[in-house]
Amino acid sequence: MDLLKKILDLLSEVLQIDTSGMDESTELLGSIPEFDSMAVVMLITALEEQMAISVDDDEISAEIFETMGSLVSFVESKLQ
Repeated sequence: MDLLKKILDLLSEVLQIDTSGMDESTELLGSIPEFDSMAVVMLITALEEQMAISVDDDEISAEIFETMGSLVSFVESKLQ
């Protein structure tokens, strides 16, 4: 399963939304009403648990959550 699909599945689970039409160009923050600061925290927690990564508070920025592509790139960097 590719990383984009895994993250979309987690996003769907956390936000309880349909992510089937989303791709790397899909905007997140400011574009999806359900994607607020609480959702960011819940998604980070899910990513840490499911991907076995650790995200420090000082690493979190709005730029990471601008698009699905930026989020996928961030997770890829954490997996290396």
